[in-house]
Amino acid sequence: MRLRSLFLALLSAYATYGVAAPPASLAKPEGRLDIIAWPGYIERGESDKNYDWVTSFEKATGCKVNVKTAATSDEMVSLMNQGGYDLVTASGDASLRLVYGKKVQPINPALVPGWKTLDSRLTSAPWHTVAGKHYGVPYQWGPNVLMYNTKVFKAPPTSWAVVFEPQNFPDGKPNKGRIQAYDGPIYIADAALYLSKKNPALGIKDPYELNDKQYAEVLKVLRQQQQLKHRYWHDVTVQMNDFKNEGVAASSAWGYQVNALKAEKQPIGSVIPKEGSTGWADTTMLHADAKHPVCAYKWMEHSLSPKLQSSLAEWFGSNPVVPNACKQKAPGGSDFCQTNGFARFAQVHFWKTPQAKCATQGRCVPYSVWTRDYIAIMGGK
Repeated sequence: MRLRSLFLALLSAYATYGVAAPPASLAKPEGRLDIIAWPGYIERGESDKNYDWVTSFEKATGCKVNVKTAATSDEMVSLMNQGGYDLVTASGDASLRLVYGKKVQPINPALVPGWKTLDSRLTSAPWHTVAGKHYGVPYQWGPNVLMYNTKVFKAPPTSWAVVFEPQNFPDGKPNKGRIQAYDGPIYIADAALYLSKKNPALGIKDPYELNDKQYAEVLKVLRQQQQLKHRYWHDVTVQMNDFKNEGVAASSAWGYQVNALKAEKQPIGSVIPKEGSTGWADTTMLHADAKHPVCAYKWMEHSLSPKLQSSLAEWFGSNPVVPNACKQKAPGGSDFCQTNGFARFAQVHFWKTPQAKCATQGRCVPYSVWTRDYIAIMGGK
């Protein structure tokens, strides 16, 4: 009877999520690993020899790492739907789509010894934990900061209004044509967060959970911004060039661009304004049909080493998911946890996929509508 109950439970789990139970042990590594990752996430020293966490992994495991970079979460979901990859470093606006789309499989934390060292705030985060199962291993997290030109802003801007509202910058020139917005539907949450503070009467409690009235008001802010924008950015290199050469003075950005531009001695600063910020918490997720699962598990364990976590946090401008990494000396010698806002976790509204059924008000506008409308706004409609 007990075995029959266990069998039925496993059958139910498979029927619900469409994937087999995670392995109980690991065999010999397959010799190859294919990863979809954000730019700058999987480094082998080609950009800077001091930042290399791939070469040592390949030597230790025999798993040759191949990386496909993706510029947006939607691109990551599309690539995972196509198949042929083992892992993806998915942000919260993609992770649940991959879970419910049956493109990733639950992992066995017991096969990842470093799991025990994880930040307790992330071990059961809702963007990778469904029905008590963990669909991946946390990788890094960080806020979406307001990046600005310090020659234009002698003091840091205090509000996201500088990118959403028509106004003159401190240099006396209009912001039109000098601001950028993120090229992704999840950016609607940035406008919602801003509006939640500007107009509290709307009652926005969660920028990812908007009723029809709230959503309509947020779209008005974004349509107004469309008239101001220089470009919708998703390519970090293009955005950095725009700040250097095209007169762009303010935009949402990641720590990666901020660090890279500062390293080039560019007049760049960043801030989390008074409204707070959205942000990302990325999870290394295992494809449901991964061809190299052993190498994938080896990488997930490797990814939690304090050495990798500290180097990556300093390089990318992010925060480690292993608190002990904050005590590790990174190649550049910076106090990366202090610089990148490790203590500001509570201020970040992490990306998550908007759902029709939501916690704060029962029914909300789903991500499919966000996608349709944001594409229209970017097109000037």
